[in-house]
Amino acid sequence: MEYQIIPLPREEWKGTPIPMKYTTECYYDLEMVTDENGFRVQMIKKPFDKPVTHSPEEYDFPDALYQDHWEKAEAYGIVAEKDGKKELLACIEICPEEWSNRLMVTEMWVADHLHRQGLGTRLMNVAKEKAIQQGRRAIILETQSCNVGAIAFYRSQGFELIGYDACCYTNIDVERHEIRFDFGYFLHRQDGR
Repeated sequence: MEYQIIPLPREEWKGTPIPMKYTTECYYDLEMVTDENGFRVQMIKKPFDKPVTHSPEEYDFPDALYQDHWEKAEAYGIVAEKDGKKELLACIEICPEEWSNRLMVTEMWVADHLHRQGLGTRLMNVAKEKAIQQGRRAIILETQSCNVGAIAFYRSQGFELIGYDACCYTNIDVERHEIRFDFGYFLHRQDGR
């Protein structure tokens, strides 16, 4: 079946929950070493003792389309009609970060039963095309150090680790093995901009 990616207008889709649930058996552990020569940081993949599941219910502010702080966001997705109602099957939301001339992927999700069909790549291509059309220098996004499936996907799409935040979600992110990882996809490297 060929799934069509369509615009998801703000007035129709604002507040639509994104059921961002995943189970993982591994995480990237943050190891920081400080010595007289400076700092060294390593991200080392390690197994959990038992699989860990993260779901929207555990967060105070679960993911949803067109959150108020993403004022200039645009969303695209795959929608199915079921019993006269629209059902979101996959989506990507992007928002310009004007001051740095980057495009941020604020949300990306594909329903579990549609994984490994190329839909994530097609959605990410929408973001890449929009970034080129808008003359952006990079695309940025964030994910968690324990979302190893998402990390593998972003790396396969040409994204590189550009930073981390060891206390983004809680003050015990390192202990919880859920550190914010920032990834970037560079559109203009040749001229240095």
